[in-house]
Amino acid sequence: MKPGVLALQGAFREHVEILDGFDVEAVELRVPDDLAGIDSLILPGGESTTMSKLLVTSGLFEPLGVALHGGMPVLATCAGLILIARQVLDGRPDQVGFDLLDAQVRRNAYGSQQQSFESPIAVAGLAGGAFPGVFIRAPVVESVGPDVDVLATHDDRPVLVRSGPVWGTTFHPELSGDLRIHQQFLKETSP
Repeated sequence: MKPGVLALQGAFREHVEILDGFDVEAVELRVPDDLAGIDSLILPGGESTTMSKLLVTSGLFEPLGVALHGGMPVLATCAGLILIARQVLDGRPDQVGFDLLDAQVRRNAYGSQQQSFESPIAVAGLAGGAFPGVFIRAPVVESVGPDVDVLATHDDRPVLVRSGPVWGTTFHPELSGDLRIHQQFLKETSP
């Protein structure tokens, strides 16, 4: 198993540290050559507009899109979810995304940085009780398509969704101190 973590901006280091703790060699993706040999991907939280621009200027956007649409498993958190959503509300007109997950998301819908919060969430199929959801300027999932499973909600809104090998969270599991979502993603998507 050799996951890649998009390392252009955002909370990528935290994801890499979690993977290192599992004795999994994570590749920090910065240029197209870094894609060689990876078999899954983590798109971290951060600022989706900035990430979108950096994906284009780094040359990663097109080859990463090909890999994702070819079935590469992905765990997309917060801004990463915005990058994979089919439709983004309140996004910039020049913002690019991968159009991978049949979901409509609204950027920063939970409010400003000052309105960030933590809340326990029940995750379907995840043993060990509630997961500590960390929401930082999080997007809201407004709707999902018929092939998207909602695995967790907060205030009746989806916060963890999955469609086959594509996982998306509106919260930051990498900042929670709880490793179970990463463990489950790796377990279910390892070759």
